[in-house]
Amino acid sequence: MFLSGKIKRFYKAAEAVEAGDGFTVALDGNQLRSPARAPLALPSRALAEALAAEWAAQEETIDPQVMALTSLIYTALDIVRPRRAEAVTELAAYGETDLICYRVERPDVLVARQHAVWQPLLDWAALELDAPLAVTSSLLLQPQPPAALAALARAVECHDDLALAGLSAVVKASGSLVIGLALSAGRLDPEGAFEAAELHETHQIESWGEEPESTRRRDNVRREIEGASRFLALLRS
Repeated sequence: MFLSGKIKRFYKAAEAVEAGDGFTVALDGNQLRSPARAPLALPSRALAEALAAEWAAQEETIDPQVMALTSLIYTALDIVRPRRAEAVTELAAYGETDLICYRVERPDVLVARQHAVWQPLLDWAALELDAPLAVTSSLLLQPQPPAALAALARAVECHDDLALAGLSAVVKASGSLVIGLALSAGRLDPEGAFEAAELHETHQIESWGEEPESTRRRDNVRREIEGASRFLALLRS
């Protein structure tokens, strides 16, 4: 998160403005910058307007917890961009232990649900990304074909710095590179990504009920996925 806590609002107006070949956000006429002082250069007016609305919606204090777009943009500028190669490698490594490659042998209802929700995503990765991944029901690590992992790394590399920050948020929230890439490509919507990521937990809740801690965790996962999905969509608009 870009701020350690709430701070007093220090501006009156936030607006989207043109800047060079793109757009930015100005607070009382001053261009918004990241915590590391990087200027915000945004590719779409829609994203700039949504970001300006996020800042305009703050009341007496600025609450980072409700500023998903700002957080993702700052992450892209101050964390992803200075260490892009490392960020790509770190994210691509999720393919080695992708959530949707690890299946159960029972109960039958969960086996069927995994196949119905996860297998189409693996089929998509094989056909569209040239990344066929192996599936296992063992607790041991399932080695994946090097060519498939290389293909997944190329798919990650295709994202620019801003999109990479959005993709990273989905992958880390879901535990699955394939789910993240599928959402980024429009193969999944936010609800579909959440369903795939939380398949096991949803089954447990349906069987045994939900604990408050589980509810909080799932709410955080949903919020991360929805925020990143909106961010990625605004980048393309």
